[in-house]
Amino acid sequence: MQLKGKHILVGVTGGIAAYKTPMLVREFVRRGAEVKVVMTPMARQFVTPLTLATVSKNPIVVDFFDPENGQWNSHVSLGTWTDAYVIAPATANTLAKMANGMADNLLLTTYLSARCVVFAAPAMDLDMMSHPATVKNIETLRERGVEIIEAAEGELASGLSGKGRMAEPQDIAYGVESYFARREGSMRGRRILVTAGPTYEKIDPVRFIGNYSSGKMGYAIAEELGSRGANVVLVSGPVKMSARSTNIEVVKVESAKQMLAAAQSAFGECDAAIMTAAVADFAPEEVADQKIKRHGDYTIKLVANPDIAAELGRMKTGRQVIAGFALETNDEMRNAHGKLEKKNMDFIVLNSLADKGAGFMTDTNKVTIIEKDGTTTPYPLKSKSDVAIDIVDTLERTMSSTK
Repeated sequence: MQLKGKHILVGVTGGIAAYKTPMLVREFVRRGAEVKVVMTPMARQFVTPLTLATVSKNPIVVDFFDPENGQWNSHVSLGTWTDAYVIAPATANTLAKMANGMADNLLLTTYLSARCVVFAAPAMDLDMMSHPATVKNIETLRERGVEIIEAAEGELASGLSGKGRMAEPQDIAYGVESYFARREGSMRGRRILVTAGPTYEKIDPVRFIGNYSSGKMGYAIAEELGSRGANVVLVSGPVKMSARSTNIEVVKVESAKQMLAAAQSAFGECDAAIMTAAVADFAPEEVADQKIKRHGDYTIKLVANPDIAAELGRMKTGRQVIAGFALETNDEMRNAHGKLEKKNMDFIVLNSLADKGAGFMTDTNKVTIIEKDGTTTPYPLKSKSDVAIDIVDTLERTMSSTK
């Protein structure tokens, strides 16, 4: 009941994706919200007011007044009643009107009157979605504070395949939940450990063994936790980033052994840990005091580094939660399940270097979250900040069920 007591206004426009809106309304009701629905006249061609009235348990409003009895439907009252206005689907036409301040139906006049957060879930064919006018309208709405729930890729009503599918009702509901969780500090009083970035294992004073991790995913998770009120201990390998939130304590380390020591020191007082760091698996057995000169071939003997996630898994008490990452190049699911069990994690985030836009040195990621009970949730390609929301949402749900 994460939305208990919230007033959610759902706006329905005239797109084929309106068939999903009754399921979205049910998701909000299931989470404890009181839901009202406003429709455009064209939306009635795709979903009936009776269906939406049944699942919302409230009358549906479409026009400014009822011509039979003259009853007035006040857009001002609707705008002040709601805690969140969710327009789903949001067609290209409606997005254009919103961006340009047009108000030729009740849904749009309510948008202009709303004092709350507004979400828009675009849904249209792929060429409309990528048209410069639509792209500009969405950018304009973002700049004005509208929360855009990204359209997904897949088969479209036209028979084409690409970006333009309205996000699934459950994903939209989670997005709204996450907004309130961040705003209301749902993790206030929690202390969370996050590891991020690479580790560097010295060969000599000028060379090291490392990897391409930028730390972006770990820092995004730390920021998301901080925005929800958590006190975060961020153990960071060498990265070109800094934390913004004031409730993030950054502990800088270089090697895997240093990261292990810092993580072990902090974990005892933490409620949970999210292990995102790309820790080097091996380190040189010996480190040269001076720069190694080029004299033909040179052999370096490597020894295994400590497994930080496994070490914390052994330390974990019944009240603590641990999540980790599995970056794979082959046998992804099998390897991820093996790590989940072996390292005593509560859930693991799988991503694959085979997925374009995922992995190191990118601003996006495509993950699958695998939980200890076997629940497996794949997500589409998203920005790393949006992926962080999905991961922290999963952490909150897991922590709430941990005694």
